[in-house]
Amino acid sequence: MVMPEMMKELLAWRNLIDVLFIAVGFFILYRTMRRRGTWKIMAGIMVAMSIFLMANLMDLNGIKWIYSNLSNVILIAMIVIFQPELRKILEQAVSLRRKKFSDPGKELSQMIAEGLSKMADHRIGAIIVFPGREPVQEFVAGGYLLEAKPSSPLLMSLFDPHSPGHDGALIVSKGQFARFGARLPVSETSALPEEYGTRHHAAMGLAEKTDALVILVSEERGKISTFHLGIMYKMGSPEQIAKTIGNHWKKASFYPIEFYKGESRRSVFYQAAVSLGLALFFWSTIIVAQSELVEKVVSVPVEYSMSSSKLVLVGEREKDLQLYLAGTKSTLDALNPSDLNVKIDLSPYGPGTQSVFITSENIRLPKGVRLLETLPSSLELTLAAITEQWATITPQLVGNLPAGFKISSIEINPHRVKVLSPAAEGDEKVISVTTTPVYMESINKNSRILCKIIAPQTIKPSDGQWPDVEVNIEVSVKDAH
Repeated sequence: MVMPEMMKELLAWRNLIDVLFIAVGFFILYRTMRRRGTWKIMAGIMVAMSIFLMANLMDLNGIKWIYSNLSNVILIAMIVIFQPELRKILEQAVSLRRKKFSDPGKELSQMIAEGLSKMADHRIGAIIVFPGREPVQEFVAGGYLLEAKPSSPLLMSLFDPHSPGHDGALIVSKGQFARFGARLPVSETSALPEEYGTRHHAAMGLAEKTDALVILVSEERGKISTFHLGIMYKMGSPEQIAKTIGNHWKKASFYPIEFYKGESRRSVFYQAAVSLGLALFFWSTIIVAQSELVEKVVSVPVEYSMSSSKLVLVGEREKDLQLYLAGTKSTLDALNPSDLNVKIDLSPYGPGTQSVFITSENIRLPKGVRLLETLPSSLELTLAAITEQWATITPQLVGNLPAGFKISSIEINPHRVKVLSPAAEGDEKVISVTTTPVYMESINKNSRILCKIIAPQTIKPSDGQWPDVEVNIEVSVKDAH
C-alpha cells in the first residue's frame, strides 16, 4: 500500500522539483566537502542515517528512541560542524549562472608566467590570486588598492623584498592588478604537510574556501605551485603556468562545475546520479515516515445550537470534549486543534433530558483524519420549554453601611420585569433576577443608583433588552442608645 502511494506522490510535479533540489544539494555538499577534506565526516553521518532509516522501516524501537531523543542535538551539532560547507553551498548556488566570457588575453597570462619563473630563479617569494566564479573579497583582508595596468616591471617590483606588500598576495581581476599586499586565510585542514610554511598554508586556505586559482613562488625552494579547489599542483615551465591560468579563466566563465585534476565528465555524471539516488532515498523515507498511521488526543470546545426559540438548554453542560483521532503523521502534525469544535444541534429534540451521542457527524475533520473515540462519548442534556413570566428584581447589596448609619428603606423601580424563562415545575415557583452590585460602604446619605440586570443564561428579556433599574436607598442615623 505504501509503495503505490509513494510513487503517486513522486510523480507530482512539485515533488519532482523537490527531489531535484535535494539532489543538487547533495551534489554540491559532496563536492564542497571533498574540496575541504571533510567528506569522511559526512560519510559517517550518512551511515548513521542509513542505520536509523533501516531501523525505522524494521520498527526497531530501541534505535528509534535513541534517534528521537538525540535528533535535535545532532542537527544543531551538524549545523555548527558544517557551517563553512553550508555557507559554501549557498554561495555556489548563486554562482551557478553562466557568465559572459571575457578573455584577459594570452599576453597577460604569459607575462605573469614569465615573471613568476624569474622570481623562482631568484628565490623571490610571491602569491598571485586569480578569482574564479566565487567572490574572494570576504576572505581577503588588508593590502593596498592598485587597479593598475599589468606589466612585467610592476609585477617584479610588487614582490621585491623591499616592497611594503611583498609578503602579501596580488589579486588579478578583470585583466588588472587590482590589489596587492593582501592577507589570505590560513588553511584549517591537514591537506598540507607541516614542513610547508605560512605562505603555502595561506594559498591553500583561499583555495579551500573559494574556486580561485592561487599561484605561489617559494623563496626557500625556488619552486612554483598552484592551489585550486583545495589541491596543490607542482608547476614547471612558463608555458605550463600560462596554460593553467588561461584554462582557469575559461572554466570560471563557462563551467558552473569545477573539475578536479584527472576528473572526467563521466565521474561527475556518476556523482550526480548517486546524489539523485540519495535524494530519492531520503525523500521516500520521509514519505514512508509521514505516511505512518498514528493517534492523537486533542481537547476541543462544544457548541450548542437549536432552531426553536421555544426551548432552552438548562442545567450543567460539557464545555470541552477529548477527541481521539487517527491519521498519517504528516496530517496530524498539520492539524490545528483550534480549528476544530464539536457542534451539537438540539433542534430535533423536545423538552426533557436527552442522551446525545457524539459521532464524526458532529465534527468537521480534515481529509485523512478519522475519529476513534470521544470522551465522554455521550452528553446528558436537559431542554425546557420557554414561557413568558414575571421575574422579581432583587438588589445585590454588597458590604455594610458606614458606622452609625442604617437602612430606612429600599425601593426598586421597576421591581419586576417580564422575561422568557423555562417553564416552572410548580405554579408558585418564583423567578428572580438581580442587579449589578451596589456597594454599601460608600453610602452615607439617601442615594439613587442606576443598575443593570444580571440574569441566568436561560432567562431572557421578553422584549429583547433588559431595562435599567433604579435603586433608591434611604438611610438614617442610628440612635445613640
